[in-house]
Order: sequence, then C-alpha cells, then structure tokens
Amino acid sequence: MGIKIIAKNKRASYDYSWEETFEAGLVLQGTEVKSLRAGRVTMSESYITVDEKKEAWIYNMNIPQYEWGNINNHDETRKRKLLLHFEEINRLYHQMKAARLTIIPIKIYFKNNRIKLQIALAKGKKEHDKRQDKAKKDVERKLQQRDYS
Repeated sequence: MGIKIIAKNKRASYDYSWEETFEAGLVLQGTEVKSLRAGRVTMSESYITVDEKKEAWIYNMNIPQYEWGNINNHDETRKRKLLLHFEEINRLYHQMKAARLTIIPIKIYFKNNRIKLQIALAKGKKEHDKRQDKAKKDVERKLQQRDYS
C-alpha cells in the first residue's frame, strides 16, 4: 500500500531541532477519520504530553468536523490518545523530564490504511539558530540554481 501524507507541521522544523523521531498510532472517532481522508487537519499549534499514568496525549490538533456528519460529529480540538509501546513512552517521558525536551508532531499520514503520526523529541531553537538555518538554506538554493544554469 505505501504511505500517503495527509499533512505536515511546517512550523516544527522552523521552531525546533529534532533529536529523535517515533511513529505513533492515534485513537480516533469515525468522523475524524473521514475528515482526515479529506485532508483536513491543522497541527501547527499542537503538542504532546505524557501524563502520570504513562499515557501519551496530543493536544490542540484541529480536525474540523465532517461536513456530512450528524449529531455524533466529533469535537474539533479534543485531546487524542497516542498508541505507543510502553518502552517508547517511558523513553519519551524520561527524555522530556531530564533533558528538558518537547514532544511535537511532525506529520500525519496513512500507512497501510492506518492513520499514523510521526512525532519527535525536539529542542527549541533560539532566534540566532533560526537565522543560521535560513542562511544555510539560501546558500544551498543559490548553489543548486548555479548548477542548473
């Protein structure tokens, strides 16, 4: 089947430098899946936490209501549970606490008819780091344009 990307979090690479990435499943309702199949999701303001029960949750991921839904339509910004192995949740929890890292969503996609979320342990970039990254991208872009000319 392969992978079909639904959406990417473009702010993630701009605001954070990634340390480690994980793939997680999502617990969703039926109308949420239908909205995702239509490609309707926003992840720019979302974040992930691990609670004291060692369960991972994503907050502020906006999946708009399914337009053909009925009274059983879902809440757009409800917290959603992530499906990860216990060892992965443990590592995420300890890295988050010890190294003061943030857990952010990178992209959401279909993989073999299942909806998966790629998440990353990330460290926030300072303003000067963002300027350095932008300068590097500009240099690489100019070099590529020179190669094609």
